[in-house]
Amino acid sequence: MTYVLAIDQGTTSSRAIVFDGAMAPVAVAQEEFTQHFPASGWVEHDPEDLWRTTVDTCRAALAQAGLEPTAIAAVGITNQRETTVVWDRATGQAVHNAIVWQDRRTADFCRRLKADGHEPMVTEATGLLLDPYFSGTKLKWILDHVDGARERAARGELLFGTVDSYLIWRLTGGAAHVTDATNAARTLLYDIRHGEWSGAICDMLDVPLAMLPEVKDCAAEFGVTDPGLFGAALPILGVAGDQQAATVGQACFQPGMLKSTYGTGCFALLNTGSQPVASQNRLLTTIGYQLDGVPTYALEGSIFIAGAVVQWLRDGLKIIGSAPETQTLAEAADSEQAVILVPAFTGLGAPYWDAECRGAVFGLTRNSGPAELARAALESVGYQTRDLLEAMQADMGGASEAVLRVDGGMSASDWTMQFLADILGAPVDRPQVLETTALGAAWLAGMRAGVYPGQAEFAAGWALERRFEPAMDAAERDAKYAAWKDAVRRTLSV
Repeated sequence: MTYVLAIDQGTTSSRAIVFDGAMAPVAVAQEEFTQHFPASGWVEHDPEDLWRTTVDTCRAALAQAGLEPTAIAAVGITNQRETTVVWDRATGQAVHNAIVWQDRRTADFCRRLKADGHEPMVTEATGLLLDPYFSGTKLKWILDHVDGARERAARGELLFGTVDSYLIWRLTGGAAHVTDATNAARTLLYDIRHGEWSGAICDMLDVPLAMLPEVKDCAAEFGVTDPGLFGAALPILGVAGDQQAATVGQACFQPGMLKSTYGTGCFALLNTGSQPVASQNRLLTTIGYQLDGVPTYALEGSIFIAGAVVQWLRDGLKIIGSAPETQTLAEAADSEQAVILVPAFTGLGAPYWDAECRGAVFGLTRNSGPAELARAALESVGYQTRDLLEAMQADMGGASEAVLRVDGGMSASDWTMQFLADILGAPVDRPQVLETTALGAAWLAGMRAGVYPGQAEFAAGWALERRFEPAMDAAERDAKYAAWKDAVRRTLSV
């Protein structure tokens, strides 16, 4: 029993990865599922799709690895955060589609709560802002809009959970209603300082406490799978939300360590240690991971558009056929042109939190073309990351020496990572293993099972593939970033 099965349940697909005793992936299975958009700004998943694709990919990965289920020492789960499911305690049947983290249907309600002065209390307890991004107002919407749901919840017949909780409930045949501290910290209902559900916020949102799962460490006993699913009862021993799992997978265990994951968007987490840091710059205070009952806190910044800007070049403007072409175009761009793209296609995230502004391009000349737009698109990711880093440093009391560990699909672009190092004026480290999210979940489970090493040894095994050192001189760096800040100022809606 030296293998670990990692479930990575994401926004557009479910994946299962089998890791061996050396924490190397030996089999991967992935399956996409349908996105539902019932109204403008609404995003839903069918919970049965999440369940079916999870089970199918686990079975496929085990078959691909040629393993008997008894070879699996533990299961780890990482998941899309904030996505909200409510289901029947007796049958496991969801009462409504899952409301996805991207969904904005509760925006007006959040604005009313802000206007009534509730945000300071919510932020003090949860570290979060009053925004439809988080689970709490999604849960209230389901209770308010599904016939009979509020009454059934009051009678104790319904359960709430993020995707990890829903999957564990189904995997264990209804034996375990649990979550981990990182997922709980994203619900808008969990007091991250006291380590408990907030009665005051649950009262404000009219959420029965009996619906909520038990909160555990990231490495803990979450239950065992129904033997009928995979041919053996497999212990679930590790759980973390996707961005926290990537933080663990990058071994960012020391205060001041920073990781940034470049997918469709970008999520940067800075380890702040044993004490939560209240952001004065519209960042989120959250739990990075929790082991042995002790939470380690983090500051988090979210960029809405990172890799999606390359998809826009490909699918919207049709100036590239595939993502790698952007690097070739960027290298060929006219260095005399200062084209800046602010990719506010769905507004700007941290530290601006302006949902109403939209994308803009500045500095176009008659000679501007695909190469200049491609360079501006890639540069926008670096500029936005610097926005986050400067906000984090301000919250931590000033600039500090930082090395950024990167992962996600866009981190494979050497040109983008070099510009990132240049505009930050700091080294950027790309690891040998880019599957950091699944690796984090696998390590948590495998460490708990005793087949993987502890924190110190795991961190020592983190392996660098390439370090990008800043090569841009300070004057050019400052001038380019000042132009970016001016472009953002012109783009903001307020």
